[in-house]
Amino acid sequence: MRIRLTSVFVDDQAKALRFYTEILGFAVKHDVPMGGEHRWLTVTSADEPDGTELLLEPAGHPAVKPYRDALVQDGIPLAQFAVDDVHAEYERLRALGVRFTQEPLEMGPVTTAVLDDTCGNLIQIATLPE
Repeated sequence: MRIRLTSVFVDDQAKALRFYTEILGFAVKHDVPMGGEHRWLTVTSADEPDGTELLLEPAGHPAVKPYRDALVQDGIPLAQFAVDDVHAEYERLRALGVRFTQEPLEMGPVTTAVLDDTCGNLIQIATLPE
């Protein structure tokens, strides 16, 4: 069993695509029209184009808004992405105007920071032990 695909609900797929590619640095894997305004839109790590895909999924289901609102209110990230150096990535992203809800925090061998993806989610970046 492997994780091949996971998703984040987004308010606006076009806005999410810009943020996740132009700001976070992911690369588009699939962009398939699904009829109407929605697309099957996935991104992957630019360093691992055949790795796990992240689906930028429309947040239209009625359960999504209260779920995400509760997570944001409690400061809980919806997803976590690994980075080589949280401090360097934090500085790079802040220079691009990204808003963080948690500055880099060292917890033993793990360092984390939490950012607002501008699409309704908090995302944690982390440097994890090998």
